[in-house]
Amino acid sequence: MHHFLQIWFGWVLSGGYVGIIVLMAMGSTPLPVPAEAVLPPAAFLAAQGRLNPVGVILAGTLGAYLGAALMYWISRWIGRPLVLQFGRFILLTPNKLEHAEHWLNRYEAGGVFFARVLPVVRHLISIPAGIVRMNFVVFSLVTILGSAISCSILAYLGHRAYLVEPELLTNPEAMVHFIRGQSRGILLVVTLFAALYMLTLRLMKPRSGSRS
Repeated sequence: MHHFLQIWFGWVLSGGYVGIIVLMAMGSTPLPVPAEAVLPPAAFLAAQGRLNPVGVILAGTLGAYLGAALMYWISRWIGRPLVLQFGRFILLTPNKLEHAEHWLNRYEAGGVFFARVLPVVRHLISIPAGIVRMNFVVFSLVTILGSAISCSILAYLGHRAYLVEPELLTNPEAMVHFIRGQSRGILLVVTLFAALYMLTLRLMKPRSGSRS
């Protein structure tokens, strides 16, 4: 993993916006490219005046959306049987897929939105969304919105890291560890909002057998 982190850091440092787009697109697929290894070093470059902060967020959002849209259409085209057969290679077991499908059927757009903000699940949420044939326009809107928020948070934390520990740019693993540690409070708030959203939908859902 250390070797891969160094490669990804190098892509950001040498590739600029193009490197950000490519890596964030890869990060929206099952490939193990954490956004924490892409946006924070890009924010370092922005803090140094080598990139534009808004451009970093836009490039990250575009890349995340392109990767998510690709996975959506691949999953929609190949269908559920092939995903069930080969999903184990990307750690997507039949049980996990069934849970994801059930979750999407219940929470729909809001579920995709929160999944795009949270780490880990953002890599795989496009697959069940494609399989259940979620409306692509709605999928695109919530994916872009969730990705923009996630990229903004990571860019902010990267800028903060530059102010606190500028030497982190030479230590990819330490930077990823720092960003994940700093983001715990934010992730907790997002998780609480997601839980509130799901609870609200459950309470608003008519009970089975109730009369109109």
